[in-house]
Amino acid sequence: MRNPLAIVAAASLLATAVLTGCAKAGEDTASDDGPAKVTMWTHSAGNPGELAVYKQLIADFNASQDDYQVVQQNFPQGAYNDAITGAAAAKKLPCLLDMDGPIMPNWAWAGYLQPLDLPKTITDKLLPTAVGSYDGKIYSAGYWDAAMAIFARTSVLEKNKLRVPTIDRPWTQAEFDAALTTLKGAGYKTPVDLGAADTGEWWPYAYSSMLQSAGGDLIDRSTMKSADGVLNSPDSVRFLTWFQNAFEKGWADHAGPVGNQRFIDGKVALSYTGVWNAKDAVEKVGDDLAILPPVDFGKGAKIGGGSWQWGISTGCSGKAAEGARKYLEFSFQDKYLTAFSDSQVVIPATDSAAAASKYFGPNGKLKTFAELSKKFALSRPATPAYPVISTSFEKAAKAAMDGQDPKEALDEAVQSIDSDLKSNGYGD
Repeated sequence: MRNPLAIVAAASLLATAVLTGCAKAGEDTASDDGPAKVTMWTHSAGNPGELAVYKQLIADFNASQDDYQVVQQNFPQGAYNDAITGAAAAKKLPCLLDMDGPIMPNWAWAGYLQPLDLPKTITDKLLPTAVGSYDGKIYSAGYWDAAMAIFARTSVLEKNKLRVPTIDRPWTQAEFDAALTTLKGAGYKTPVDLGAADTGEWWPYAYSSMLQSAGGDLIDRSTMKSADGVLNSPDSVRFLTWFQNAFEKGWADHAGPVGNQRFIDGKVALSYTGVWNAKDAVEKVGDDLAILPPVDFGKGAKIGGGSWQWGISTGCSGKAAEGARKYLEFSFQDKYLTAFSDSQVVIPATDSAAAASKYFGPNGKLKTFAELSKKFALSRPATPAYPVISTSFEKAAKAAMDGQDPKEALDEAVQSIDSDLKSNGYGD
């Protein structure tokens, strides 16, 4: 299936769009002659399961009342950010738009979005990582989240006398290192697939949570004004040194296909991957599949959180804006959250929706992911500088993987991030 991860693929285009200033989107389409038209854009073209749920949801909402009519337009994920950028520059954004969770603060700061103003009875029930806040206000909310885990085969762990980690007691870094050494000695050329062949937002999503587990972070979250002393802290350097060593020792490599195929084929013993690969793993590996928690690098296990969410554009006003909020309130019914979850294999944003899911409910084979998300998931930094943070961290981690001194790579990332923060006046 399509990776549901947020891909901040058009960071440079977004930065260019921000320079154009506030994007006062489309027009209020209310009229006295009929229902107010509420335009809605999604990134879901090419995802038939997700689109089928939206089709039913919109039909149900439109049939439930006579005041508003939601009209949907779908874009391929790869073209979506470009479409938003162009519409913002022309001040013709739709009323409703979905967005990758970590990009929301950039869009809110740029003037694309207005506060969501949904009832707290809705937002308080959602996973914290499914609610997007910036500058003390909620601007976005989502129906689901994704989560990371380590896939293993129980038979392989038992054969090599490795402790099976649990949510309450994940592997420590020392245990993980020992397990990788053991598995390499057992004949695995590459014991773990860390997913390093992937690109873009995967890098901060997958690896900055490891950085946080080690005690580092992408930015000083208490002020959101500098990465210095945090991204290049001793703890951050220690983690990136471990990351570099994992490749130098042959525990991991950056070859192979993106996804989980090498684990399914038995070429690697462990796979650090996401819930979007879990259904295939269950089908191919069966009852031998073990879904393990992330490694605790010293400060507690962590995983990335925050997937696609919904917001309302600043140009949506009057009856159309009223209709957009009514639609969102209607859409957060558990039956729709469960339908989105089961059509895409992503984690429902409420406990009650998860309980009804065939994958994440009490008897679901993927219920571990819902538990991992609740216990370990962290959002990426809520700052308009996130696109530059994302690309700077990716560059630093790849440079370290390829042999650059980790402290030097992180210092360069800090310089890029702090320069962006200063030049744009984020947080001033």
